[in-house]
Amino acid sequence: MEEEYIRVINITVIGVISWGLIFILVRRIFSNYSFDFSTRIVSTLHATVAVALATLTIQDWSCPVCPIASRSSLQQMETMAFSLSYMIYDLICSHFDEVLSIDNAVHHSVCILGFVAGLCYRKCASEMVAALLITEISSPFLHLREILKQIGYRDTDLNLAADVCFATIFSLARMVVGPYLVYVTISADNPILIKAMALGLQLVSAFWFYKILKMMRYKVIKRSMPNKKST
Repeated sequence: MEEEYIRVINITVIGVISWGLIFILVRRIFSNYSFDFSTRIVSTLHATVAVALATLTIQDWSCPVCPIASRSSLQQMETMAFSLSYMIYDLICSHFDEVLSIDNAVHHSVCILGFVAGLCYRKCASEMVAALLITEISSPFLHLREILKQIGYRDTDLNLAADVCFATIFSLARMVVGPYLVYVTISADNPILIKAMALGLQLVSAFWFYKILKMMRYKVIKRSMPNKKST
């Protein structure tokens, strides 16, 4: 067991350093773009790998969160350590940006606490890896829509398509599957801290869902205005 925890710690520490080095490399390659542009490139990389790793840890596709409240496997712990390292890096990196996003900082803090608790208890990894999957699956589209704006595709059909894809995937994953996952986590024999983290993450998702609805309403109204003027 000690060897497994040492491996998890090594993945986390090396991961934080690696994410930092990747960001520095991306920043130099895209030096003409903003700080936010580089962080989104790194975030997209993490989301893509995290979704792949989370998918590989699913033991039974007929019940992706099974076995519930079970002992964590080494593969699940490694997957959580991988994303924990990214969350720590991104939380640190966000303090160097011009504007600190409070809701993003809260989201990362909740995730870090959840990962640490899950790794320490070595329990309910099936639920936590499933949560990682549904929270990160929409992230590439979230970052794509902002990246497109910075490379000159603001207010285009391509940017709108990215907005719709992000809003749809986020809504289905976090507001349809998410509440079910929270219910399963809370109703199972999991530590109280894990249950609190699950509920906290769902509340953050609900807040973001509200912001997404406002964003899509604004997009629809904005695109309908030229049509009204032409008529």
